[in-house]
Amino acid sequence: METMNDTNIIKMFEEDCNIRGLSKYTIQSYRSSLNLFSDFLDTKGINLFDVDRNILRDYIKYLREKDISQKTIENRFSAFSALYDYSVYEKLMEKNIVNDIRKRYLKTYKENGGSTIRRKLINVEEMSKFIMSILDTRDKAICLLFAKTGIRRRELVAIDLNDINWDENSITLKPTHKRSNRVVFFDHECAMVLKRWLNKRKLIVDSANKALFVSYINKKKRLNRNGVGYVFVKWAESAGLHDPVSDRLEDKFTCHCCRVWQNTFLRRAGMPREFIATLRGDAINSAFDIYYHIDMEELRKSYLACIPQLGLD
Repeated sequence: METMNDTNIIKMFEEDCNIRGLSKYTIQSYRSSLNLFSDFLDTKGINLFDVDRNILRDYIKYLREKDISQKTIENRFSAFSALYDYSVYEKLMEKNIVNDIRKRYLKTYKENGGSTIRRKLINVEEMSKFIMSILDTRDKAICLLFAKTGIRRRELVAIDLNDINWDENSITLKPTHKRSNRVVFFDHECAMVLKRWLNKRKLIVDSANKALFVSYINKKKRLNRNGVGYVFVKWAESAGLHDPVSDRLEDKFTCHCCRVWQNTFLRRAGMPREFIATLRGDAINSAFDIYYHIDMEELRKSYLACIPQLGLD
């Protein structure tokens, strides 16, 4: 084991992540963080097995000096912790020292008198103005689909044309380790905007491409997560909802904020919590979840009765 280099241990760790069923996006994020850390260690002439508390502190200082965001630093250290947990499990190391460093230097302190900092929540009128301000047909369909379904970014980019059931106005999402129920619904407003995009899509995309959303740069390719994130934030910033330079979570309006928005307003309209949990695809983790079976038609009707209308035409 003395001759094992960083590349080898990272490859072994990736294989372990695959066996554990982690998503490809999580594995990609881990790989990127570990490769960047390995590059930093190269400048000091050491490898991943030589890391100690002082090196980890130096890396935090290095990242802060480069104005890397707190969230990004936390994500990178999550990757390090996962790698060293694996190394301890494989008896390549005796202890994971990352957790102590995370606890001391990356602890997130609550603000506002101790209340939890929440993602930005806009009202229905603001959401309506935001969607109406989007001039591009594809981009409007993307942002509205986020608002009406509350799906995650990786779920949206994976949607194919044949995943949509136009008779029920529903979408069957691709399976992921985080989602139980894969069926989500959309209303007539969303259907109208999606069909406008599909009409445009026919004119610019090869018929062999089955992706619902494609890149304008390369129309043969599916629009990826970064592209979707860029599209959403661009229009949110244009509408005055997103401040790209602020460090405050409350000043950011991202794709995930639509998940919060949809859940919040479904609940305010009276949708039962267990129905919302089903649409979110929450894991089945209680006796109630196991023995209570939700009728999908009842869920669909409840969704249509509760989802906010934005006055689109």
